Amino acid sequence: MSACEVCGNDYWMAFEVHTVGGQVHTFDSFECAIQKLAPICEHCGCRVIGHGVEADARFFCSGHCARSGGPMVAEQLRSAVGARPN
Repeated sequence: MSACEVCGNDYWMAFEVHTVGGQVHTFDSFECAIQKLAPICEHCGCRVIGHGVEADARFFCSGHCARSGGPMVAEQLRSAVGARPN
């Protein structure tokens, strides 16, 4: 069994998440994985668990929140799905 790195629960169905950067994380639930790994919307503060939006190297949960990030961010709106930093 493996212990979740967020809540410490020792669970027989724990799973690992391998990041692009080579880190390996162990969790007992998607809830704990989201709390540890999901970015936080810079406007409303919620966890970005969907596709979200990346603009000006900042993460937002939606286009609405991204547009509230100012004119420079609004001009750079793009879907974060499949996008790579410049």
